[in-house]
Amino acid sequence: MKQLVIPAALALLLAACSSTPDNEGQTGAPVETRGGPGVATVTAGGVDSHRLPAALTDPKNILSKRSVYFDYDNYEVKAEYKDLVAAHAKFLTENRQFKMLIQGNTDERGSREYNLALGQKRADAVKRMLALLGAQEAQLESVSLGEEKPKNEGHNDTAWAENRRADMLYSGEF
Repeated sequence: MKQLVIPAALALLLAACSSTPDNEGQTGAPVETRGGPGVATVTAGGVDSHRLPAALTDPKNILSKRSVYFDYDNYEVKAEYKDLVAAHAKFLTENRQFKMLIQGNTDERGSREYNLALGQKRADAVKRMLALLGAQEAQLESVSLGEEKPKNEGHNDTAWAENRRADMLYSGEF
């Protein structure tokens, strides 16, 4: 009889400990919504670009361009990108509720440590320029992704040129 009591007690104990998750029937990541004008909504499917101002998503507008490209082993913002950075600085100055994340990237050449440092310098160069043009420091954050997020997976000059960049992402896109 004792041999039946112990397994029965264990089974009862285990059954009492089981629970049903609160999100029964949901699939994917939880949905997060952030309110307020001009703030993007993050859904299980990604960013709700309908909540971003049209200027940021219209391909005809300079603000839809979000990448600044760099020369090899360099972190100076080229003259050809100064108008782009100035346009984003103006947008941030006029729309203080937005925050921007600048992601510095490199090509695959160089050590991991070197590429992380170079990516940070590229992101910081864009951040510094935005701040000098009027964006508030609290609106800006810079990070380095090094070689970890290539735009082009190739292993040639064309691919490397596409990967040497800083990407500007607005609230809700990161």
